[in-house]
Amino acid sequence: MTGAAAGAAYVALGDSISIDEYAGGPGRGGAALLARNRDDDFPAWRGRDLAGTRPDLDFRLLATDGGTTRSLLDGQLPRLAASGVVPEVVTLTIGGNDVLAAFGDTREALRVVALVRVRVAEALDRLAELMPAGRPVVVGTVYDPSDGTAATERVGLPPWPDLVPVLAELNAGLREVAAGRGARVADIHGRFLGHGLRRGDPGQGDARPADRDLWYCHLIEPNAWGADAVRAAFWAALAVSPDPG
Repeated sequence: MTGAAAGAAYVALGDSISIDEYAGGPGRGGAALLARNRDDDFPAWRGRDLAGTRPDLDFRLLATDGGTTRSLLDGQLPRLAASGVVPEVVTLTIGGNDVLAAFGDTREALRVVALVRVRVAEALDRLAELMPAGRPVVVGTVYDPSDGTAATERVGLPPWPDLVPVLAELNAGLREVAAGRGARVADIHGRFLGHGLRRGDPGQGDARPADRDLWYCHLIEPNAWGADAVRAAFWAALAVSPDPG
């Protein structure tokens, strides 16, 4: 968390899609780039960040590596409520780790998807109690490192042909819950298609690979270039100004 004093803030909740670690360190994750662009890495985004459009806002990164809907409800939201911070903008990336825990078991994974819907709805209801009316909440969809191929065996995982339809069900649920609670949707899944297994090895470990069109590292994490795409999806959902592309 940055900023010691309570006050108005952009708050990033959820899992490692939002954090800095896999993108190369502090200030480099998707949520951090939305808060303040790194002009040296992404000059086209100069001035297109919340630091420029909402300089009154602090930035609070509460998303965690391995975050799930349960840790969101039991940890992140209580921490936010106790902080005294007034969330003016919220982004939420969640659900992927819940489903990952049921990897390969389609019946269990679909049960988890239904549970994710219930818990995200609860999270959005609780956020509404903490936020001034009308402030934006952005819910991100969950990406697919296989790029729609479900070829999990190519990256050393057991085969799971149902991966793609399970992710589709998860993302449909996230969209439906967001719409029902007046939240916006960041299409992270759509932006990332073609930037995983179809491009190269999503399991590679470099946060800043030479190929800037390969957006994953460690199989399921956004690298520096992926973090840029996460930020772009958030920005588009907020529709602050045109996406520089």
